[in-house]
Amino acid sequence: MTRHCWKCGREYRLPGTPGRSETCECGADLRVCLNCVSYDPSVAYQCRDRRAEPVAEKHLANYCEYFEFARREFVPPAGEAERTARAREQLRKLLGD
Repeated sequence: MTRHCWKCGREYRLPGTPGRSETCECGADLRVCLNCVSYDPSVAYQCRDRRAEPVAEKHLANYCEYFEFARREFVPPAGEAERTARAREQLRKLLGD
């Protein structure tokens, strides 16, 4: 389990949490909802921390004071075509086609 960039997977090795202006070598912001332990696409506002203000742009740096860098294995973000294909396959399984 590592702390890494949500976009390219490059490991973040500095102690503490990144600042709002810190970026990865790929250009992606690091202090973003997509890198936070509270990020969960299945809950309201995609955040499990109810104290946090809603953030519209999950991939852009923000001022959330409850940010905590998640430790997990890197899974590359799915492209639109891949996401659509996966959704159709799940629908086929659900409907028994």
